[in-house]
Amino acid sequence: MPGPRAPGEPRGPGERRPLLARRPRGPRRWRRAAAAAVLLVEVLERAAFFGVASNLVLYLNSENFQWAGEQASRAALVFLGASYLLAPLGGWLADVYLGRFRAIALSLLLYLVASGLLPATAVSDGRRSFCGDMPESQLAPACPSRECLRPSPSPYCAPTLYFGLLLLALAASSVRSNLTSFGADQVMDLGRHANRRFFNWFYWSINVGAVLSLLVVAFIQQNISFLVGYSIPVGCVGLAFFIFLFATPIFITKPPTGSQVSSMLKLALQNCCPWLWCRHCARDPEEAQLLPDQRSHQPGPSPQEDMANFRILVKILPVMVTLVPYWMVYFQMQSTYVLQGLHLQIPNIFPNYPGNSSMALGAQDSGYKIPEAWLLLANVVVVLILVPVKDHLLDPLLLRCKLLPSALQKMALGMFFGFASVIVAGILEMKRLEYIHHNQIVSQQIGQNMYYAAPLSIWWQIPQYLLIGISEIFASIPGLEFAYSEAPRSMQGAIMGIFFCLSGVGSLLGSSLVALLSLPGGWLHCPLDHGNINNCQMDLYFFLLAGIQAATALLFMWIAGRYERAARSPASQSCLSRDRG
Repeated sequence: MPGPRAPGEPRGPGERRPLLARRPRGPRRWRRAAAAAVLLVEVLERAAFFGVASNLVLYLNSENFQWAGEQASRAALVFLGASYLLAPLGGWLADVYLGRFRAIALSLLLYLVASGLLPATAVSDGRRSFCGDMPESQLAPACPSRECLRPSPSPYCAPTLYFGLLLLALAASSVRSNLTSFGADQVMDLGRHANRRFFNWFYWSINVGAVLSLLVVAFIQQNISFLVGYSIPVGCVGLAFFIFLFATPIFITKPPTGSQVSSMLKLALQNCCPWLWCRHCARDPEEAQLLPDQRSHQPGPSPQEDMANFRILVKILPVMVTLVPYWMVYFQMQSTYVLQGLHLQIPNIFPNYPGNSSMALGAQDSGYKIPEAWLLLANVVVVLILVPVKDHLLDPLLLRCKLLPSALQKMALGMFFGFASVIVAGILEMKRLEYIHHNQIVSQQIGQNMYYAAPLSIWWQIPQYLLIGISEIFASIPGLEFAYSEAPRSMQGAIMGIFFCLSGVGSLLGSSLVALLSLPGGWLHCPLDHGNINNCQMDLYFFLLAGIQAATALLFMWIAGRYERAARSPASQSCLSRDRG
């Protein structure tokens, strides 16, 4: 019988322990240093990601490319959607072929190369090199009337830009799915609550990157230069790559252990579609008797371990899937919340700035409008403040009182705050429409567009942004912790990728619901408004989202209760301890 494992001894074959952890107090100090390096890499990578995404529509709509509004919006949606939906691919590659360390290093290198395309195309010589000359048809005069219909020309430089954006999305998704679990690996020897604290600070780091991007990078892109603005994300990725390689001696790295995804798919086919399995057995009877790992001569999980992991996966997936409606609510702050804010009265700063004007009840003044997107900072700031409070005060207090809720209980609480946020947004929209229907309207020009807003200050949106920020702390952070800690060891990368993929599915489902309700007869169908929403019924859309969230929250609590009862059973605990080592 083997003796206890020493602190510096590898947990498994091929695992490399840190080279610098040699003195008695070394392991704890170097584990924290390794986690800090991972968090710094995450700050820089998120700053780069938001720096690319925040003004992408404006960049493609500018005179450099002259894309139509819907073409630029479609490209941004493709980029954001792909950056979530491709996450399982990066996790699977790390589990099977690369290992997390090499997967992150190669992804950051790809990130660095692909992000260089945007500043390169911000100058005329670079655009000509990558895209050729802009067709003359792009400069044709506009239609003389609203009734004039002209098909949108093919967007200039579309193949090059879409290729670069998809490479960026692949790199970002791979970093997202692997860096989270790689960081958790660094603190696994620091105690049973180290993972919870790491995920708190990991999410805090994400929002630090978002603040840097919103306050600095987006402002430079919009007001100074796209060349400078898009060069900053390249520098951030380059610095992140350097820090990650520089910290290599203090990292715990694990070799690829293989993924059981193929085995899981085979077991799912056997259990869910037996008629298809029978047809496969008839074609290849000998092969059908073996699981994929048994066909190779390399050591792998036994059929009993495959079945045990399959049962774990079957229990995990319903929990993660019922979180999808929460993501539908969460991503409203980047879509319909922004649209609602454009139809509330936005105050001026820097009076006498000639770029924007507003007119209310016949009075006219001028000033530089506060960017509506800056309200996202309310969400970010509440996360930056509450995560340290939760980590240093609330969680230790609840732990001492033995009242610390489980990850699933926190996720249910996060769903409640998401429900409250969208309810508040619906009530605000009802009040806004009352002003509109009583013909109390403020006309305000933002950029080149005129919006007819209600005389309600945009600051009334702060409560819904604060509530969605609180919901992040209780739903998203424990969701990351749950996905990492409950997944079978050989599928941790893939499961983290699935977690992020499902958040992208929630975003796409929310967009699909908006498209469905925008059809003739729908609540969001208001073609006579020409870009405004004053003849729409967006309050009903918010209340529909609240109803969906409430119903799925009840379903989630039922599923979570069953999961926790099963996890407390002695047989389940012995299986989990064998799998997670």
